[in-house]
Amino acid sequence: MTSPRRTVPPFVQLAAHPLRWQLLTELAGGDLRVRELVTRLGEPQNLVSYHLRLLRDGGLVTTTRSSHDGRDTYNHLDLDRCADLIAGAGPALHPALRMHPGAPSIEPQAASTVLFVCTGNSARSVIAEALLRHRGEDRVTALSAGTRPKPALHPDTVRVLRDEFGIDVGARVPRPLEELRDQRFDVVITLCDKARENCPDFPDHPRHIHWSIPDPAARHRADEDPYPLFLATATEIDTRVRHLLPTLTAHPKGSAP
Repeated sequence: MTSPRRTVPPFVQLAAHPLRWQLLTELAGGDLRVRELVTRLGEPQNLVSYHLRLLRDGGLVTTTRSSHDGRDTYNHLDLDRCADLIAGAGPALHPALRMHPGAPSIEPQAASTVLFVCTGNSARSVIAEALLRHRGEDRVTALSAGTRPKPALHPDTVRVLRDEFGIDVGARVPRPLEELRDQRFDVVITLCDKARENCPDFPDHPRHIHWSIPDPAARHRADEDPYPLFLATATEIDTRVRHLLPTLTAHPKGSAP
């Protein structure tokens, strides 16, 4: 008797193609533009764009318009969505393969020093620094700085960290990136498209990662409360920090992901 045809799980359909798997692997390390993916994969741009569109249609990849050059877009891999789809793929093969996705865990295998960079060091990079310190406890050293630091933190940066995460940064002052030019870091993460273009080199060639996250302070209209945008930004950064932690212990000292 012929067995009934079963639908292939969505993640398997999307990830099984070799080029799409390569795209997922590259984007797992940070946000990238199409031309950067073309260079890394050595494939024609039209082919890369086609498979990126399939990944976007499947909900695995999202895009954001560059805040530095509006003609550019950054591609971002939704790792939580990947985890959900992978967890659902196992039982389709056998019930014993059921998995339960949860927050990524961190093992204290190696200490890492991470620098977060944005332009003003008044919102995104400060939120990322505070959340990595909070999530990584004493296993990660986190710092942040700005290429053109603001005079003070945005009030909603202080508010969202205090009210949503119980973290007090009220005494924090934005730090100029120049102060840290000679310091050694394992990982340097830019959260601002403009800062990525202006980020200097650091000693010992740290691993560079880019998170293309719009500035919440620049996105709200004058007649609206900016706090919901700060909350959404902090939530996104917290998700990225949770997924960053296992890569720091798995790939210490600036090695590639």
